[in-house]
Amino acid sequence: MSSFSHVCLHTFGYEIPPRILSSEFIEKRLASVYDRLKLPEGRLQMMSGIRERRLWEEGTRPSQAAAMAGKKTITAAGVDPKQIQCLLFTSVSRDMMEPATASFVHHELGLSPGCLIFDISNACLGFLDGMIMLGNMIELGQVENGLVVSGETAEGLVESTIKTLQEDTSLTRKTIKKAFASLTIGSGAVGLYMCRCTSKGEDRPRLVHCSWMANTDFSDLCLGGQSAPETTLMATNSEELLVQGIETAHETWSAFSASSNWQDRDIDCYCCHQVGTAHAKLLFEKLGLDASKNFETLEFLGNVGSVSAPITMAMAIEQNRFQRGHKGAMLGIGSGINCMMLGIEW
Repeated sequence: MSSFSHVCLHTFGYEIPPRILSSEFIEKRLASVYDRLKLPEGRLQMMSGIRERRLWEEGTRPSQAAAMAGKKTITAAGVDPKQIQCLLFTSVSRDMMEPATASFVHHELGLSPGCLIFDISNACLGFLDGMIMLGNMIELGQVENGLVVSGETAEGLVESTIKTLQEDTSLTRKTIKKAFASLTIGSGAVGLYMCRCTSKGEDRPRLVHCSWMANTDFSDLCLGGQSAPETTLMATNSEELLVQGIETAHETWSAFSASSNWQDRDIDCYCCHQVGTAHAKLLFEKLGLDASKNFETLEFLGNVGSVSAPITMAMAIEQNRFQRGHKGAMLGIGSGINCMMLGIEW
């Protein structure tokens, strides 16, 4: 658990991809598989709560997506790119193994040579980890400001999964379950400009509180990677990941809410990493939270990996869900299993 006194979440920015991929269209492409396994039509949306997800134009790289969100963030914040002192790239998706994808984003944004840059990778928690890392540097006075970005590109995973399911005649109703989570993934990009608070009366949200938990006994429940050239696949034990993820969240919430003024009654809005409606329902029930405070984007964005929680927060701010004196909580669970919860005050 950690706390902050001087960290301002100055400006969020995000970019939504132009292409829409509906759950209905995915099922049309998998019609022969559904027929053979006697799966009911509408199963994907019914089980996930996802009507559609977004995709980039073909060939869009994670760095390009992140740079789009970064530019929007910098413009909205009204800051000179040359004055940004730190850049953290936090996606699951990366351009390549080497160099750091942050280097391509840095170049695209025109940041200064004196800007510290690096990648942070922690499945769907990468952006929240980036907020904590940058927050620590700001708190310690090592930097005055910085930019956290993420650009998730789901196109390869979704397409590879559909093609594999179409071609694998050995699939059963049981074995197809490992691919289900891959069909819920969407693309998107988000950025956050953070800086040292300048005054108590500043009309910007502040990062003030956080807790985390690692439960690596279950690190094999979601495995993804490069299995062959141009083929990205992921195998997920969704049912067990749901159970163990919620248990890890419960432990994290116990630590988070042990701090005064951070119980459910104190929080005005939750912005979560979103996997599916069943996950959200069980999470709020297990933690004893008021589900009416949950701001959701799942239905039209899908699971956007590390982008999910911050883009949801960005949209909640955009829709005036927070007013001065309000408190928000960002709740993240990622494969590994890891959980992180951030407390934000307005």
